[in-house]
Amino acid sequence: MTLKKLVTLAAAAITVIGMAGCSVDHSKSEAGKPTLRIGYQTFPSGDLIVKNNRWLEDALPDYNIKWVKFDSGADVNTAFIAKELDFGSLGSSPVARGLSAPLNIPYSVAFLLDVAGDNEALVARNGSGINSIADLRGKRVATPFASTAHYSLLAALAQNGLSPSDVQLIDLQPQAILAAWERGDIEAAYTWLPTLDQLRKTGKDLITSRQLAKDGKPTLDLAAVSNSFAKDHPEVVDVWRKQEARALTVIHNDPAAAAKAIAAEIGLSPADVEGQLRQGVYLTPQEVASPQWLGSQGSPGNIAINLQSASQFLSDQKQIPSAAPLKTFQDAIYTQGLPDVITQ
Repeated sequence: MTLKKLVTLAAAAITVIGMAGCSVDHSKSEAGKPTLRIGYQTFPSGDLIVKNNRWLEDALPDYNIKWVKFDSGADVNTAFIAKELDFGSLGSSPVARGLSAPLNIPYSVAFLLDVAGDNEALVARNGSGINSIADLRGKRVATPFASTAHYSLLAALAQNGLSPSDVQLIDLQPQAILAAWERGDIEAAYTWLPTLDQLRKTGKDLITSRQLAKDGKPTLDLAAVSNSFAKDHPEVVDVWRKQEARALTVIHNDPAAAAKAIAAEIGLSPADVEGQLRQGVYLTPQEVASPQWLGSQGSPGNIAINLQSASQFLSDQKQIPSAAPLKTFQDAIYTQGLPDVITQ
């Protein structure tokens, strides 16, 4: 994506309130209460457990909870720019882009949903003649631009001596990828669950994000909070993080219950979702609040380093004009109350 297009999209976000690529759950909202606006995506995560069980509604009875569904992190960034969200889930690559110029989105990373494993992958269509990443030269490859999958695709290409211009990159959201795949319009795609498992029925993995993480290019699913909201309502951020930590505990201690809740949100069977949960890497609350990840109050963890590395990679790939310094990302890790808020 060119810088000009990026700026154009950002400007459009400010003026367009009815955003494409998202839908709003207006259920059970009550007049006279302030509204808490939460952007989520339908990949398997604790977010969907919190939503399905209505834990926030129970924990914050003085708020209307409005859940807004998005197709990708790029759309979540657009919503934050338009000041339409208080919290939002998105990948580490969109966060790195959002915290870098020219977007400079005023939000902070407040939680780690998961570490990408086999739940994000580059898949080639059966019968396409593509048996390795090198075989992608000149082929049509789809991915949602400005997403973790896009970042991982660029990293995989670079590992194999290919530049983005060596393939025909196509910007498509996951559902559009599935439709294009079924029509035969694309030969390969880098995307995530649940769309990924649909592609695997008639395709094969070339590389997964788990493999890229071992090679030094990990990607994460994060949750961000608006800086202005966190400043004005730190107690709400605490409650929200407690529910997210509770969901991680359920994933570890009762995967059947976790799968049932997530399945109800994404329209798959609990058995299918249990299989998908095994493909991702879900940390414990204690791990999330460790120095390796979020860190502790006043001492941001290594997520900041991961985000700065992603920013540098995006700059090297001409996706953003220049990488932001490490301090930008350290300052954007919301450590207030850690680890007590998450682990108590």
